[in-house]
Amino acid sequence: MVAVPARHRTHRIVFANEKGGTGKSTTAVHVAVALSYLGARVTMLDLDPRQRTSHRYMENRYNTMQRRGLHLPTPACEVFKGRSDSALNLKIEKLEKDCDFLVIDNPGRDDPLARCAVEQADTLVTPMNDSFVDFDLIGQVDPENFNVKKLSFFAELIWEARIKRSRATVSGERMQMDWIVVRNRTGHTEARNMARINKALTEMSKRVGFRVTPGLSERVIFRELFPSGLTLLDKGHLGDLGTSHLVARQELRTLVMALNLPEIVKSKPSLEPT
Repeated sequence: MVAVPARHRTHRIVFANEKGGTGKSTTAVHVAVALSYLGARVTMLDLDPRQRTSHRYMENRYNTMQRRGLHLPTPACEVFKGRSDSALNLKIEKLEKDCDFLVIDNPGRDDPLARCAVEQADTLVTPMNDSFVDFDLIGQVDPENFNVKKLSFFAELIWEARIKRSRATVSGERMQMDWIVVRNRTGHTEARNMARINKALTEMSKRVGFRVTPGLSERVIFRELFPSGLTLLDKGHLGDLGTSHLVARQELRTLVMALNLPEIVKSKPSLEPT
């Protein structure tokens, strides 16, 4: 993480992918809790009032803390139920008065409010599975040699959002948007397919300027933790952990560091193993 400037400004992290099943909400929740463990004030905004996966996760977490008498670092979380860009912008302005990081979890579909949120991102995170089904959201490849043929709709959307954002950057209102593609569930990817996707992502990243980082592998522990709202960082409350769980925790630490977020640490906390 990098040091923040003297003039503090809330950092907006938007998790966006128009395809479901990529681990978007799981990644968003774990990053938000990780930042809370680092001593930052974190608020989550769930933009899917129907599924509200992030909000349900936090509800489960609060219920577990109350039931067990625990106090765990936990972000605040709200569900946005407005219907206009202006209402969303007002909500963002209101929430960021009391937090260091605002984590926005977009719905897994094309949505006008999701587009608006993307334009507000300081850090844009797009989780994807290591498959060309998911890659198709970003770019289309030649079926014979797997070279990238053209940008897909979502990549074009981000490109336009970054152009709009550059005006605010020039005026000093916001920093330049950092777009990061997170490769989740790589553990089940066949080696040749992984190499092809890596080649396509490398080519695409040079065209549109995103960074690529490893994310969270496919592990049962993530699905098991949802009912309790606990995360891999809640050491001492998860019972006996196997080797795969410890590896998953290290994956999370690596991901948080790779996001290269501003360092807003309030006390002694650390994500390092104890």
